[in-house]
Amino acid sequence: MTMPEQDTNRTRVLRGLENGDSSVRLRAALLAGTAPDPGFVDGLVERCAVEPEFHVRDMLTWALTRHSPSVTVPRLVAELRSERAQARSQALHTLSKVGDRRAWPAITRALLTDADDEVARSAWRAAVVLVPEGEEAELAEVLATQLGRGERETRLSLSRALVALGEVIVPALRAAAAGPGPDVRRHAAAAERMLRAPDAGLGFAVEEAKRIVALGTNGPGR
Repeated sequence: MTMPEQDTNRTRVLRGLENGDSSVRLRAALLAGTAPDPGFVDGLVERCAVEPEFHVRDMLTWALTRHSPSVTVPRLVAELRSERAQARSQALHTLSKVGDRRAWPAITRALLTDADDEVARSAWRAAVVLVPEGEEAELAEVLATQLGRGERETRLSLSRALVALGEVIVPALRAAAAGPGPDVRRHAAAAERMLRAPDAGLGFAVEEAKRIVALGTNGPGR
């Protein structure tokens, strides 16, 4: 592709990302991923922050994963400081898909405990993908501070993130299960139940956790 053709294609894609028709935005994101160009990255990241349609956001993330991490990761990390919750959550989601561990230092405790549930959930997923070997237990301790948080979907996301870390989560879960908060105790018991029987699902695990608490045990696995 000649330079004028490349410039024309870049302009078409970037304008398409701003179009009022979601199908046009979807095609633009598809083109950006099919023929990666560093000139697309800023436009893709900026669109992620405001795009209302899930399927378009998904395509935007795919397009970003098609570009070099050396270009995308610094831009996505910068987006984690945005005041816009969707910008933070989509950047975290995309970083989890890129999987470049150079982004790990940007996954801060503040993000893991963000007041916005979508941001926190995205941070949990990104963290378990990016955490360096040997730091899983420390991450589990931070994630355990969020036990009992939110509604079912938020709790399920946290349980899945914890379970993805493996056996290192057990001390943090048992410490939480011995605490005073009934919601925290139930969630901790449910998470360990999922660790032991991941196919059982959270619903069964929650019922099991309620039974454990009702029996007056101090923690899971007793």
